[in-house]
Amino acid sequence: MQPECDMIFCLLRKRSRTWINLKANAGAAVRDAIEKHLRHQPTKASKSRIKRLRGFSHPQYRLRVGDDIRVFYDVTEATVEVLAVVAKSEADAWLAKHGESDETGSTV
Repeated sequence: MQPECDMIFCLLRKRSRTWINLKANAGAAVRDAIEKHLRHQPTKASKSRIKRLRGFSHPQYRLRVGDDIRVFYDVTEATVEVLAVVAKSEADAWLAKHGESDETGSTV
C-alpha cells in the first residue's frame, strides 16, 4: 500500500549503529538516497534500487545505496521507519539477527 501523502517522515532507530560509523561522503549518499527514494515513493520496487523483501514481515524493504550500503526499512500509511543502515557485507547477518519471518518462509 502506497502512502497517500507526499511527505514521509524517516526515523532511524537507535539499534542502527552503522550510521554513526559511516564516512562523511557515505553518510551524505545515504541521506540523499533516503530523501530521493523514500520520501515520495518508498514502496515502488525497482530492478535494483528498492526491493520488497519476501519472507520477512519486518523489515519490509531494502534500499540499495551505491554498491556497498543497504538501508532496511518498514512503511506504514504515513511513515517510513529506517531500521538499519549497514554495509552490504553485513546485510545477511543483520537480517538473520533482526529480521522477522512471515508465514511463507521464502526469503529475498
